[in-house]
Amino acid sequence: MKKSIFAMLSTLLVLFIVGCSQQSEESDSQAGAEETQTITLGVTPWTSTVPPTEIAQIILEDMGYNVEQTQADAGSTYIGLSRGDIDVFMDGWFPVHDVYIEKYSDSIEETAVSYTDADSGLVVPTYMEDTNSIEDLLGNEGDFNNELYGIEEGASVTQEIEGLIESYELDMEQVNSSEGGMIAQAMRKMESEDPVVFYGWRPHTMFNKFDIKILDDPQGIFESASVKVITNNELQETAPDAYEFLSNWSIALDDVEEMIVKIEEEDVPAREAAQEWVDNNQDKVSEMLGE
Repeated sequence: MKKSIFAMLSTLLVLFIVGCSQQSEESDSQAGAEETQTITLGVTPWTSTVPPTEIAQIILEDMGYNVEQTQADAGSTYIGLSRGDIDVFMDGWFPVHDVYIEKYSDSIEETAVSYTDADSGLVVPTYMEDTNSIEDLLGNEGDFNNELYGIEEGASVTQEIEGLIESYELDMEQVNSSEGGMIAQAMRKMESEDPVVFYGWRPHTMFNKFDIKILDDPQGIFESASVKVITNNELQETAPDAYEFLSNWSIALDDVEEMIVKIEEEDVPAREAAQEWVDNNQDKVSEMLGE
């Protein structure tokens, strides 16, 4: 009888220990999952934003982070950065975006330069041989139906173009829509070789797809841009290794434009194009990771 009771107690003890062990393992597993940090990347509706964002996501995920993307216009992206809802924006354009840095200087920072010499300005098709400067638009606004096509109203460059219209005293109205909408409207005009002027920038497939030229800007309103990584100030403390990677970030403008062509023209998925860049640039990736 005693042996039976002892055996039963021993069995219960073993079951209790095993149960506690399994519960402990499950708790550790759940705790590990909860400890996996999420980094949120802001994504504006510009083709130039996609390649660096996808590359950064791949590398951050390889570092062990969960990564999410939040779609928003530029103004909303900077608001999200300032509030901490967005941790990183890979496509800040300067000096155009200086206004956001000044406004949110207590909560965001310029962390790294992606690339420089990104030209932008008013663009016309090359068949408009006599239109080579913004000043050439003066007196000829009617040829364009007094319209100039721009991107979304929330973009800071929209205000810059409004200032340009006033500064050059152009009798034109800026028509705003999405990047795709602007290009579609310009394409309709170019198909029949009608006069058209719109906003253009590099890197972008428009310079691969169309015969276009950036108009000279004698007043220097449009400057050659530097594209930078912007982060929320708390990232350096909450994810120091991610911050170190982002502070070492850089990519060639030509590489970005090549990826845009693959994504837009060759229908290569953005993630696949980014992974190809990572695979082909392991030395660069190691350098950015400080290895």
